[in-house]
Amino acid sequence: MKFEKQRIGIWVKRFLMEHLIGERNLARNKQASYRDALALLLPFTAKRLKKAVDHICIEDIPADVIHDFLQYLEKKRNCTIIITRNQRLAAIHSLCRFIGERSSEHVVWCSELRDIPLKKTSNAAMNYLEKSEMNALINAPNRRTAQGARVDEAAHVMVGDLDLRSSPLV
Repeated sequence: MKFEKQRIGIWVKRFLMEHLIGERNLARNKQASYRDALALLLPFTAKRLKKAVDHICIEDIPADVIHDFLQYLEKKRNCTIIITRNQRLAAIHSLCRFIGERSSEHVVWCSELRDIPLKKTSNAAMNYLEKSEMNALINAPNRRTAQGARVDEAAHVMVGDLDLRSSPLV
């Protein structure tokens, strides 16, 4: 049995309106983020296929197109892996799941795209201070001057707040 190709535009509309707003009631910024991911993917795909955006079918977006799109985000748009690239991929995964749950003929396509993993990155080198380092920070302010740190300020100091180049400061 051969299925008729379905254009993705109607699915994107349903995904954004029915699913994100109606079913999931996602926050506006999350809705906008998912919309923006698709607003980047569709023109990218259209350009690659030399097709108008409104003529793109679901089958026109196989896993290799998504891989190329993610490379484009990282290399050409200089997107960070965790914040942008993985978020865009999460939006694509969500769209695929939405389509797969409602269109049995697209389950294999959905599975192939959802198998594309999020990219791992290395964690920050240090996200805490040892007791001796914390004590040094607490004891560092000159309590006889107006430049001493308040307890709340010292407690919220992050490693990235430190400038240890010439004269150390927070």
